[in-house]
Amino acid sequence: MADILEQLAEKLKQALGAELVSVILYGSAASGDRQEKFSDYNVLCVLNRLTPRELAATETVFRWWNAQGNPAPLLLTAQEVASSTDCFAIEFHDIKESHRLLYGADVVSALTVENTYYRAQVERELRAKLLRVRQKASAILSDNAALRQLLADSVSTFCVLFRHALILHGEKAPVKKREIIARAKERFGLDAAPFLSLLDLREQKVKAKEMEPGAVLAAYLTEIGKVIDAVDALEKTDAREGVRN
Repeated sequence: MADILEQLAEKLKQALGAELVSVILYGSAASGDRQEKFSDYNVLCVLNRLTPRELAATETVFRWWNAQGNPAPLLLTAQEVASSTDCFAIEFHDIKESHRLLYGADVVSALTVENTYYRAQVERELRAKLLRVRQKASAILSDNAALRQLLADSVSTFCVLFRHALILHGEKAPVKKREIIARAKERFGLDAAPFLSLLDLREQKVKAKEMEPGAVLAAYLTEIGKVIDAVDALEKTDAREGVRN
C-alpha cells in the first residue's frame, strides 16, 4: 500500500508544484477496513486553485492511477473544503475521522460538521438508497442471480450509513461492517441475519446458490426501514427540544 500511495503523492507534487496543498487518503484504507478484492484507494487532492490548467496537469497522473484500479482522486480547492461541510456532511465527517496525510497540510482535522446537516444527509441517503434497491429489484425479481448481485452490491453502502446512524445516536461506532451490524442490532433492534448473509455472499464465504434472494430482500428492506425511522426520530426530538428552549 505505502509504495503506490507514495508514488501517487510524488507524481502529484511533480505535476502541480506549488498549487498542491495536500494529498489525503480516506475511506476503508484509512480506517482499517479495506479488503483487497473489494476496496480501492480513495484520495482527496486539495489545491490552491482549480482551473483547466491544473486539470490538464493531472491528466497523466490520473490515467496512471485509474490503471491501478482506483477512482480518480477528488479535486477540491482549500476554500471549497472549508465551505462544503454543510452539503457533504457525511463525506467530510468520514474524512475528518479517518484519514492519512500523504502530503502537505492537514486541512480536514479542524473542520466542523454541523449535526443538523449531518442528520439530514444520513436520512436522505438512507431513503435514496432504499428507493434505488426497490426500483432495481422490481425489474429483476425473477432473476435470482441478478437479485443476489444487487443486494450484495448494496450492503456495503448500508453498513456505512448505519455507522453514521449510530454516531448520530451518540455511539462510538466501529468501522468494520460486521461490527457495525452488531451495534445496529443492539441500538435499533435490527435483525442482523439478512446483512450477515449478504456480507457472507460478498466475501465469498457462501456459494451464491445457497442463498434464496427473495427471502433476503424482504427482510433487508424491513430492517433498513427501522434505521431510517430511528434517524428520522432524531429530527422530531430536536424539534421538540427547540420548542422548549
